[in-house]
Amino acid sequence: MAGYHKRVDTGEADPNALNPDGTPVCRVRLPKKWNNEQFARAETMMGANHIRVQCIDGVSRMGRIKGKIKKRQWIREGDTVIIVPWSIQDDKCDIIYRYLKPQTDWLRKNRYI
Repeated sequence: MAGYHKRVDTGEADPNALNPDGTPVCRVRLPKKWNNEQFARAETMMGANHIRVQCIDGVSRMGRIKGKIKKRQWIREGDTVIIVPWSIQDDKCDIIYRYLKPQTDWLRKNRYI
């Protein structure tokens, strides 16, 4: 894999690795289609761990921040996230992942969003 450098001493990925064009290596998680995951953009903070999101399929849903993310990351308006729509109520979803700025730029550059 181009740009993937292993550290000799520990065997883990080098966080300072660069691509041949000089840009930093960016690892990005993509939505799993088999799990009904999709991209969305956080629009409005509603309070109490709820966010109004605009999904890639054109539907505006009320998103609930899962506990795993709630304790570790802050989600702000304008962030790109991965959501899973509820099977019972299509206008609600769970937010399961938040992208950082370099990851969002990579997704745009490679035309995922």
